[in-house]
Amino acid sequence: MRVMSSTEPWVGTWRPHKPRGPIAALYGSPGPKYALPGLTGVSQHDPTKYKAPMFSFGARHDRKLESSPGPSYLIPSNITKVGRDGTPAFSLHSRPKEPQLFQAPGPGKYSPEHSVKAIFRSAPAYSLSGRGKDINTIQTPGPASYSLPPVLGDKTVATSAAPTFSFCGRSKNGSFHEDLKKTPGPAAYKVVDPCIYNKKPPQFSMTGRNFPPSETTKKPGPGAHCPEQVTFTRAKAPSFSFGLRHSEFIAPLIIDVPE
Repeated sequence: MRVMSSTEPWVGTWRPHKPRGPIAALYGSPGPKYALPGLTGVSQHDPTKYKAPMFSFGARHDRKLESSPGPSYLIPSNITKVGRDGTPAFSLHSRPKEPQLFQAPGPGKYSPEHSVKAIFRSAPAYSLSGRGKDINTIQTPGPASYSLPPVLGDKTVATSAAPTFSFCGRSKNGSFHEDLKKTPGPAAYKVVDPCIYNKKPPQFSMTGRNFPPSETTKKPGPGAHCPEQVTFTRAKAPSFSFGLRHSEFIAPLIIDVPE
């Protein structure tokens, strides 16, 4: 029986005991989280280890690439090495149809009353037939497509026409009610360039300002520096930071290993 110490907690019926299996907090290393590359096989082999020579089985070629036909063709059973055998062979055919008897026309097939027009004289007979399709393709102009020249007025062709007169409108050009605002002004005419008929003076144009080539990188200004934070050339006050809380299950670092 285990004796309880005064330092062990007492929580109901629970008693402290040893863990049945490993606890992840007991180990400081990642453990089996990282898998080392294997030493067998071809894929994912450890590059730092020696690899033995490897051989593989070749692929099976397709049978269609063979030059000989092989057993893919079925040879008939009546074919031998010397040719076809002479055994008589028979096959079943369908029964042929019986030939039909010649059916000669009887006396009732003739119509002697219809032969009157071929033997005796008969009056001409006419029948109304449908209009042929060729009439639609004829584009002959009808009587309404023609027009006779006029016989009245000044545009007669076949008859003499009397002199005709017509009243024309009064022209506004030069009249007293002519609108002078519609006449073109001085700006409507294009002035001829004097350089065409006189000596052309020299001409100059304004060009853009050219800047000398320089470095375009951005340089830090005086406000970008913080001289009060420099600690290399002056004494620095001690500074402290809060450390991390370590697990109580981590084993201490042992430097001196006993032999």
